[in-house]
Amino acid sequence: MYKIEKSGSYYTYDDLVEVMSHLRSEEGCPWDREQDHKSLKVTTLEEAYEVVEAINMEDDENLIEELGDLLLQVVFHAQIAGDEARFTMNEVTDTIVKKLIRRHPHVFSTTDVKDAEEVTVNWDAIKRAEKDHKTVSDELKSVPKALPALVRAGKVQKKAARIGFDFPDWSEAFKKVEEETMELHKALQNMDKPRIEEEFGDLLFSIVNVSRFLEVNPENSLTNTIEKFINRFEGVETLAKSRGLELSDMNLSEMDALWDEVKRN
Repeated sequence: MYKIEKSGSYYTYDDLVEVMSHLRSEEGCPWDREQDHKSLKVTTLEEAYEVVEAINMEDDENLIEELGDLLLQVVFHAQIAGDEARFTMNEVTDTIVKKLIRRHPHVFSTTDVKDAEEVTVNWDAIKRAEKDHKTVSDELKSVPKALPALVRAGKVQKKAARIGFDFPDWSEAFKKVEEETMELHKALQNMDKPRIEEEFGDLLFSIVNVSRFLEVNPENSLTNTIEKFINRFEGVETLAKSRGLELSDMNLSEMDALWDEVKRN
């Protein structure tokens, strides 16, 4: 039986790397040996979202656990690459440390900055040079497709806005929402499915554009609305049961009346 001994009060990062290495070895776990980068994609994404959920809940105990789960994914991917002689965890940490030093010249070099906004400007300029982005289109294409669509839309719009390709204010951006709403309505009248999907995407994109001007995070805003819907639906269900009713036996009009009552309260 393989044992990992603590060197102090806690297991360390090096202990985690050692455990992961053993799990991937011939004496380790068959499931862990079968995994590759692609098979872990969804899990890695889920763990990142669970970290965000713990932050939103302000739950430190859960955050400790979820950060550990996310760190495990990083070490897991590095171990897979190491087993395939592609790269190692040392290269991963070396790369991020070099990047942090390079992108903070005001800390590790002689560059002067006056505030956090100027730090961001410098960061973006350094990043463009690193990625060899010669055009704005290069920058737009560099926004990862794997991001949630609302997040990706905002990032693409922000990059385009930096060179002046933007509405002057929120009211002009909102006119675009109205325009896209009308175009979606026309597509619906014709029941043109491909056009409906296209216009629906245009409408969502224009709404994200408005959110930038209002300094509203669309992902957070939609998440809050989902939670509000669930809470109100729970209220409707509770109210119905208190009156001896089941939602499955009610029509939409009756459920709407309960919804309005919960909303008022």
